[in-house]
Amino acid sequence: MTPAELEARQRRHVLFTWSAQRKAEPVPIAGGQGAWFVDHAGERWLDFESQVYNCNIGHGHPRLVGALQRQAAELACAHPAAVFEAKAALGEKLAAISPGDIDTFFLCLSGSEANENALKIARMITGRTKVIARRRSYHGASMGALSLTGDRRRTALEPGLWGVLRIEDPYCYRCPYGLEPGSCARQCATHLEHVLEMEDPSTVAAVFIEGVTGGNGGFVPPPDYWPTLRRICDEHGILLISDEVFSGFGRTGRWFAVDHWGVVPDLITMAKGVTSGYAAMGVVGMRPHIAAHFQDQKLWAGLTSYAHPMACAVASEAIDVYRDEGLIEAAAALEPVLLAGLEALKAKHPLIGDVRALGLLGSVEFVLDRATRAPAVPYGGPAPADSPLARLPAALRARRLHCAVRDNLLFVTPPLCISAADLQHGLALIDDALSEVTA
Repeated sequence: MTPAELEARQRRHVLFTWSAQRKAEPVPIAGGQGAWFVDHAGERWLDFESQVYNCNIGHGHPRLVGALQRQAAELACAHPAAVFEAKAALGEKLAAISPGDIDTFFLCLSGSEANENALKIARMITGRTKVIARRRSYHGASMGALSLTGDRRRTALEPGLWGVLRIEDPYCYRCPYGLEPGSCARQCATHLEHVLEMEDPSTVAAVFIEGVTGGNGGFVPPPDYWPTLRRICDEHGILLISDEVFSGFGRTGRWFAVDHWGVVPDLITMAKGVTSGYAAMGVVGMRPHIAAHFQDQKLWAGLTSYAHPMACAVASEAIDVYRDEGLIEAAAALEPVLLAGLEALKAKHPLIGDVRALGLLGSVEFVLDRATRAPAVPYGGPAPADSPLARLPAALRARRLHCAVRDNLLFVTPPLCISAADLQHGLALIDDALSEVTA
């Protein structure tokens, strides 16, 4: 069967996500190893998207495959209330790596569900209904998580949940206050105080913030940003929730992005890298004062596949692999290589207005003009058919480089096991593709 025939079979009965079906551009994948995957024609692709920002350990890792095989043979299905080794071991390992005193966990199936349940827990704990999230944010595809989300992916399904308020982003390149880095008083953080003043802080249950903004730009916040949010939330008895679905498990060179700033959130949500994408899992971690509430009060949350044995087993093994292979440290060590490569691209291509990186989370922002910073693609809109960005995805695919390109942004998020040589090779392919589309 040819690759085209296989795609036709799949299109007949299975929908693609976030796409009009006729416009969907499938990703051909038959297998993989490390930072590379292979398509059905036997061609090798360098994975700069890490599939959907989740395959942090890399493709085809024998220890993760082995964990799945052993668990399938031992216990492949379990009641949500079941007690078994992989579940207990995972809880212990998550407690050991989570920020501060976070040591109790709710185990679900995705980042969306993790944020959905964190929202429910925040309301149950505080008795308040309002929540605050950022304008350029993404928290998931279920209705509650999508309501938290600030980007346009929510608008087709509005109205969402009532009571979601917005604060501005730490978007230094396009500061919402028109200020330059180093000349501000961190209005992006202190704006929270203004929103609380207008809304009455006693009505706000939680502030939901991505550790580092993911698919909406890869914004690395100033050093005092997270500590300022922590201080404001503490002053008003508001829960601070860090969404680490994208930025967790080594993506930024630490276990979690908030670890860079020494902040302990009240709740933390995880998914993606927790299993390196080898099984479906989401996690809500909570501090002892949150968990204590549910010793006597009912936890109104759960699902049939809660703490699925296969997911627990591979997540437990994944944490060991991150440690044993030094992958968190590897991501931190490669940050200068990535940032230097991105800066070199910026110096060469006027189409690039800004580059950002933390660990192995890199982003490139394209502009029409560096002086005005006019975006190369209007926010939420398609690239004009005759523009370089309209041609860029095809140019990257032709070079067998799998990259996420969205709006006027390109992301570099390879598996943490990538070598410096492969990272530089991928950046050279981006350089070559940009030269082609701007010629």
